[in-house]
Amino acid sequence: MGFGFGAPCVPRIVALFDTYPIGATLRIGMDSSFWIGSFGGLQDGVALLTNAKLFSNVGTPIDGHRPVVRIPIRAITFVSQ
Repeated sequence: MGFGFGAPCVPRIVALFDTYPIGATLRIGMDSSFWIGSFGGLQDGVALLTNAKLFSNVGTPIDGHRPVVRIPIRAITFVSQ
């Protein structure tokens, strides 16, 4: 669906990334976990984090560091620095 000009709608969550520079340390939440890593940008409907680590919602590490993580924009519930 567009805004009268044929442009696709952009999810509102994308606006949350406008203030963060590339390389900023971000916490990106999903339903039952969150990632902490360096912001690598937005590309093809996903947020990119580098050197990221996954945590449960209670803060327990779930997995080791990953060089690049692609998080679908639609799965994001919060973004914080």
